[in-house]
Amino acid sequence: MHVVILAEFATASGGAEKVALESARGLAESGLDVTYVQAIPGLVDPMLDHARIRRIELGLPDIWSLAGARAAAAGIWHAAAARRLAAALGALPARPDCVHLHQWTRTLSPAVFPVLSGLGVPVVVTLHDYALACPNGVYYRFDRAEPCGLAPLSAACLAAPCDPRSRLHKLVRVARTGTLRQALRGRPLHVVHVCDASRRRLGDLLGGYTVTHHRIDNPVRPSEGPAADPARGDAIAYVGRLTREKGADLVADAARAAGLPALFIGEGPLEAALRARPGVEVIGWQAPGAVWELLRTRARALAAPSRWYETGPLTVYEALAAGIPVVVSERSGAAEKVRDGQTGFVVVPEVGTLAAAFAALRDDARAGTFGAEARARFRAEPMTLASHAAALRSLYAGLVGTAAGAMHHAGSGSRLSRSEAGPA
Repeated sequence: MHVVILAEFATASGGAEKVALESARGLAESGLDVTYVQAIPGLVDPMLDHARIRRIELGLPDIWSLAGARAAAAGIWHAAAARRLAAALGALPARPDCVHLHQWTRTLSPAVFPVLSGLGVPVVVTLHDYALACPNGVYYRFDRAEPCGLAPLSAACLAAPCDPRSRLHKLVRVARTGTLRQALRGRPLHVVHVCDASRRRLGDLLGGYTVTHHRIDNPVRPSEGPAADPARGDAIAYVGRLTREKGADLVADAARAAGLPALFIGEGPLEAALRARPGVEVIGWQAPGAVWELLRTRARALAAPSRWYETGPLTVYEALAAGIPVVVSERSGAAEKVRDGQTGFVVVPEVGTLAAAFAALRDDARAGTFGAEARARFRAEPMTLASHAAALRSLYAGLVGTAAGAMHHAGSGSRLSRSEAGPA
C-alpha cells in the first residue's frame, strides 16, 4: 500500500507536525510505502530518513510571511498551492491508495481539497484543532478568554470579535471557512479524532459536510531514560507556547498560591510578563531530550490548564509515560488519559482549583505514588508508534477495500441515482 501524508512542515515545531512525522515513520516501519509532501521549505526531521519514505517539497511560502493583501488572498484560496500539489501528485510513479492530510491553514488553503478529491482515492484528515469548522481554528473566544459556543458562520459568529489578531483577520478567516465549505461540498471526507471530546464537539459542527468519523490516539514516543522521581521535584512545570488560551498565566498564579516555584519551558507572548514574576523560571525552547531531562529531575507535576478545548496535547501523554503526575484542564482532550486522584488531577482551569491540586502534590508520598501509577498505567495501555501505525493501516485498508468494492460494483453495470449515491 502507498500512502501520501500531506503536511505544511517537515519538522516537529508543534503537535500536528510531530504526529504527521511520527505517522510517516511508523507506517514506513510497518512496511507501507509513504510519500511525505512538505508544503513550506525548512528543516527536515531525521524521522523521515527511511528507505520507504519519499519526501517532496512544494516550496510554498508561509502566508504570514507575505504582505497583507497577498496573505489574505492566499489564505482564502491559494491557487498556486493547488497547482503545485497537483503536479507533485501527478508525477508520482504510482497513484497512492490513500491520502492523509494533517495541516492546511498556513499555506495550502481550501484550494487543495478538490485536488485531493480528484485523485479518486480515500482522503483522510486528522483533526488536530477545529479549523475544519471554526474560522479561528480553535473554537475559542479570544476576546472573552473562554471557549466558544456559537455555530460557526452563524450571524452571531460573524459578529463576534473573537480573533486573536484583529477583526480584519477574522474577516479573512470567515471567508476561508466559507470557501472551505464550498470546496468540500459533496466531497467524501474521512476525519480522524484524536480524543473522544473532539468527536463529541465536532460531530455537530461538521454536519454540513459528507464526513465519516474515526477515532485514533496520537502516538507517544516515551523519552529514553529512567522514570521520573516527582517526589524530589521542586517545581510545577509547564511545556509549550506561553499563551493565555493554554493557561500559562494560570500556572504562575496557582503555583505561587500553592507555595511552589513554576518552571516554564517554551516561548510565547506571555514570556516577558512571566519572567518578571517572582518564583517563576522561564528557560525557553529546548531540544526534546533536554526537556525531559529537566522534567525528570525538577518536575513535581506537569500542568496543562488549557482554557480552550485542546484536542490532544502530547506533553500530557509524555509526562504520564515518564512517571510525572499531570494537572490537566477538564476542557482538554488529554484529560481522558488522566485518572483524577490517581495519576494527577482533572480541574476547572481556574487559579483556585489549580492551586489546590498543586498544594496536594506538595506531599512527597502522594507525588511519588501518582507518578508511579501514571507510568504503570501508560505501560499497561501504551499509545505507542507501533499501535498508532497499526490503527492507521487498519483504517486505510478498510477505506481502500470499500472504495475498490464500490468501483467494482459500479463497473458491473449498477446504476445509482444521485440521491442514492449521495451528493455529487
